[in-house]
Amino acid sequence: MAGSSLGTIFRITTWGESHGKGLGVVVDGCPAGIPLGEEDIQKYLDRRKPGQSRFTTARQEGDKAVILSGVFEGKTTGTPISILVENTDQRSHDYSEIKDIYRPGHADYTFDQKYGFRDYRGGGRSSGRETIGRVAAGAVAVQFLETMGIKVRAYTKSIGPIAVDEARFDITAMDENRLYMPDREAAKEAERFLEQCMAEKDSAGGVVECVITGIPAGIGEPVFDKLDANLAKAVFSIGAVKGFEVGDGFEAARSKGSVNNDVFRYNQSGGIRKETNHSGGILGGISDGSDVVFRAAFKPTPSIASVQKTVTRNGEEKDIVIKGRHDPIIVPRAVVVVEAMAALSAADLLLVSLASRADRIVDIIKELHEKK
Repeated sequence: MAGSSLGTIFRITTWGESHGKGLGVVVDGCPAGIPLGEEDIQKYLDRRKPGQSRFTTARQEGDKAVILSGVFEGKTTGTPISILVENTDQRSHDYSEIKDIYRPGHADYTFDQKYGFRDYRGGGRSSGRETIGRVAAGAVAVQFLETMGIKVRAYTKSIGPIAVDEARFDITAMDENRLYMPDREAAKEAERFLEQCMAEKDSAGGVVECVITGIPAGIGEPVFDKLDANLAKAVFSIGAVKGFEVGDGFEAARSKGSVNNDVFRYNQSGGIRKETNHSGGILGGISDGSDVVFRAAFKPTPSIASVQKTVTRNGEEKDIVIKGRHDPIIVPRAVVVVEAMAALSAADLLLVSLASRADRIVDIIKELHEKK
């Protein structure tokens, strides 16, 4: 299988399956000297692990991170960082009835067509548990970014038809509800909506918004490795994502240039700033110094308990009811996954951008020589 790696300099490779012995990631290209311990990774894994509320799968996994290499005395060594998370609560027998049946909305059929074989136990590599490696690697990227004052924060923007009201937006509220919505009233409405979906044996989708603050102007390449293009690839690689937009996104198509253009001004310290941020902090694929803002749309969880029509590998028509332990909504647990993918993309392009200007390279070399 190709395509399990992401990044140019800050490069990750995830591995493992939903019902295998474990999952993990190898992070290569992380600079030496970054403070890192298992507890830094664990706090991110804890945000995505199952069994935290009635709106997530009941699968009980500790999801404990073990750093196997690349860290010594609490700091990265500059060598590959390998992180392992063992699976401890697999119930593969829950899936035995569907081993020859294509579940609607899943990758069963496409995997079979590509490989002539599929791991029917929870989807194998296409399972949501694959994101464990991404989140662990993202935690490493976050540690690196924070040394430069760059922060990444994602939250639930909407669930089904229930959206955060900007007038009630309070980022601290997202830590008070399991839906990670920064709007207390919207969170309550969304919970009622999800209860209704569950009573109807159905599921829901939603939107995650992410903001990267502190990223300097000049990050991103102007052609194929644009900051927004790399963010889009990273976020679209998350299994259930079906839409992506930066700044005003699709609303920009209904706007006018006189409205959509962000006017530049000098600030009091003599720097340049924008009066608005319709661009979402990216112009020409390169960061402009404003907050980078993007959104990802997630489809409803395809595993639902109501009757659906499908076919078997042999073309026999079947009615199917999905058994096992599944999330009625993916969005709350996906918030930290989006955050991780944003951090990985930003960290990688920051390192790539160091080679964009000779004066920066010279300054780095001089600094290294002065320390000797």
